Amino acid sequence: MGMGTRAKAMVTSAALAGLTAFAAAPAWAQGLAGQPTPGGIGLQTSMSPLKHEATWFHNVILMPIITGICLLVLGLLIWVVVRYNKRSNPTPARWSHNTAVEVVWTVVPVLILVFISLFSFRLLFTYDNMPEPDLTVKATGNQWNWGYEYPDHGISEYISNMLPEDEAQARNVPYRLAADEAMVVPVGKTVQVLVTASDVIHSFALPAFGIKTDAIPGRVNETWFRAERVGTYYGQCSELCGVDHAFMPIEIRVVTEAEFNAWVAERGGTPPGAEAPSAAEAATPVAAEVPAADGAPAPAVTAAPAPAAAPATAPAAAAAR
Repeated sequence: MGMGTRAKAMVTSAALAGLTAFAAAPAWAQGLAGQPTPGGIGLQTSMSPLKHEATWFHNVILMPIITGICLLVLGLLIWVVVRYNKRSNPTPARWSHNTAVEVVWTVVPVLILVFISLFSFRLLFTYDNMPEPDLTVKATGNQWNWGYEYPDHGISEYISNMLPEDEAQARNVPYRLAADEAMVVPVGKTVQVLVTASDVIHSFALPAFGIKTDAIPGRVNETWFRAERVGTYYGQCSELCGVDHAFMPIEIRVVTEAEFNAWVAERGGTPPGAEAPSAAEAATPVAAEVPAADGAPAPAVTAAPAPAAAPATAPAAAAAR
């Protein structure tokens, strides 16, 4: 069997095996929401509008173009191996240039890139054009944990560390992805995330929401998401930031609005739509009501005596006399 036939058989077998594995993938790897799927292929399940747009761009625009280019190059390689091997073509040609071919392989890639850019810019504008946010969370990357702060709700920064392995197993949550303190947000609300860092460059990334934003010391970057379903979603720092880079997970817990308001109150913050009491109201004592005896009139509530006027200064008193 000649060299060309062997190459053709190997390529055909590899292509058939790849197509079989691709077709059978859903049978042995069901996608998990909010976390990686063991043995899975493709992107994580989309749980926000940004991720839906990014997944569409990947599956509908990029993958067909990449697949077509790979098949074209593979076909050309097979054709060259079969048609121009030593046995089939014992006397090679002497020419080395072809103007038409060189123009084609220069112009066609440029047109492909221009076509991709049309959809790429549309996706970039979607990320940049954030709707009016319903709440803001400030995420600060530290070596090696995350700090979350809710400025709109009066919740000061709290630190989120990775759960130890034994505790993660006891809670039946993924080790190295679960955290002891999660970022909590309401479902269906636009969340603005202000991303920064306190020491070195980190990256705030959560695949299910399609977000990945660098956290740079001395600079505040911005991203946003709107979770479509209640649940727990995991991400990680995606920028090499030191020896424990692999141990600073991101956990976002999406809850109902009532649960979020209860969580805000538990943290000592102000629920959305409620006004914090003013300093004067907080300082005003509330008179206790004393129940009256049966048949007796209720005691009258007397007003507190007004404070005495301050004594006049010496020059003012002399002028009055």
